[in-house]
Amino acid sequence: MRIAITKSVLENILIHVQPFLEKKDTSQITSHVSFEVQGNKLVVKATDYEVGIVIESDQVSVEMSGSITANGKKLLDIIRILKDGEVVLESVQNDLHIQQGRSNFKLPTFNANEYPSFPAYQDKSRIEIDAQLMVESLKKITPSTDINNPKFELNGALIDIKLNGINFVSTDTRRLAIVNINNTNEKELNLIVPKKAIIEIQKLFFNNIEIYYDETYLIIKSNQYLFFTKLINGKFPDYTRIIPKEIKTSLMLPKAQMIDAIKQITTISTDLKMTFTSNSIEFESLSDDNIEAKTEIEFSTGFESPFMLAVNSRYILDFIAQTKNSEFAIGLNEANMPFVLSDENFKTIVMPIVI
Repeated sequence: MRIAITKSVLENILIHVQPFLEKKDTSQITSHVSFEVQGNKLVVKATDYEVGIVIESDQVSVEMSGSITANGKKLLDIIRILKDGEVVLESVQNDLHIQQGRSNFKLPTFNANEYPSFPAYQDKSRIEIDAQLMVESLKKITPSTDINNPKFELNGALIDIKLNGINFVSTDTRRLAIVNINNTNEKELNLIVPKKAIIEIQKLFFNNIEIYYDETYLIIKSNQYLFFTKLINGKFPDYTRIIPKEIKTSLMLPKAQMIDAIKQITTISTDLKMTFTSNSIEFESLSDDNIEAKTEIEFSTGFESPFMLAVNSRYILDFIAQTKNSEFAIGLNEANMPFVLSDENFKTIVMPIVI
């Protein structure tokens, strides 16, 4: 294989494949990027077995076809230090040679024929969904997605597909986030997508996508990328049981004032106590260090007697960060019962701190 490609194009490709590479053990072929010339196109692949990506580029001058692998991180380090302009990649025996002007580098390779195979999408079922809606929904529930839970099914987000809609759901056991969108589907199914995959999907896709799935994989195809992730095998908890069926008190809260007040308290403590009085909301730090922070905002709550609620401030701030309106709703029952934060089709149910 021998190709010429501009530094900027190659560097952009290598940056995109980094999250898909094995980082800890460079003796593994999955720490390498696969390069293959197909006609006048360069096809680049990267995978750690759990997630994978294929990037095609026709912005390449092919002098000799073939395929080769190279350590993805080291290759990116080399390309970054080169000057703008054309770079030549050439396979020579068992090495990849990188050349620009008088600069020459050499990296060892694996047998390209042994690179892990990628799942095919042509024989799989397809989901029709607007790409922007999907990405926005996943972004909203990402903060609530767990990552090191011994219950593997919680280390990802649930895509719960109904005949007339899709629910995107995640939980870290202290809060549960859910986004509902209207969508016509041919059948009902549940897919649990790992958090790492959720994060990468948000980086890669914006419009014009095709989504395929089976019991093992979720595959997303666009004009630029082909992405796959292994699904988490398990049964997601019945999230509908967590959502309060009734709400005693519902308030529309001012977003900017809430952010300002909560952030003042977080200089001292992540945990805070909010006291809703008839004409104000008081904020107070919960700390064992004999230091405290207090502030309040003027707000007519309608409470005849004070209502206290203790909570991890990050849960509220994470929710607010994913909202677009100037106000959001809070639904309250008892002080030690889950409360609901709402903004249009996005809800987060939060377990309070019992004090």
